[in-house]
Amino acid sequence: MAGCSYERLVCHARCWSGEYLCTFNYVKIMSYLQKSPWIIHYDASSCNGCDIEILACLTPLYDVERFGILNTGNPKHADIFVITGGVNEINKEVVQNIYDQMPHPKVVVAVGICACSGGVFKECYNISGGVATVIPVDVYVPGCAARPESIIDGIVQALGILEQKRTTMKTGVEGTV
Repeated sequence: MAGCSYERLVCHARCWSGEYLCTFNYVKIMSYLQKSPWIIHYDASSCNGCDIEILACLTPLYDVERFGILNTGNPKHADIFVITGGVNEINKEVVQNIYDQMPHPKVVVAVGICACSGGVFKECYNISGGVATVIPVDVYVPGCAARPESIIDGIVQALGILEQKRTTMKTGVEGTV
């Protein structure tokens, strides 16, 4: 089990070389979810490396849909905002609009080093920086390009934060979430 350092990981699939790929324990994840989380993905201005890896998570090899995670095109249906690429002046308003249209509670996942900090494009004239320059980010998934296992781990972390936010909203107790 190469790369399986977390106790929440369980190996379910093999890659083409015969090594085990690590996916997450379905029972452990779904035990604290009240509904299937839906994600919306937006490419802020990436090189498409991270976008391809996000799409790989939806393929049968990684199959995040077995956790009930669905990719939607409507922000009004989404719980988790997955964003790739550095934010530039042109798409700042688009990112803010998508975020504002999402219902509460919502979680933002920045995928790739460009979404986290601006990456190698940070010093470019048209890049404002990472996603956090426009909207609050809950989970950072670094990498260039981020691996599907890392993206799934980030989404699972986002699920925990989403449930904490739901609990906080229900009880009315304010805290740092």
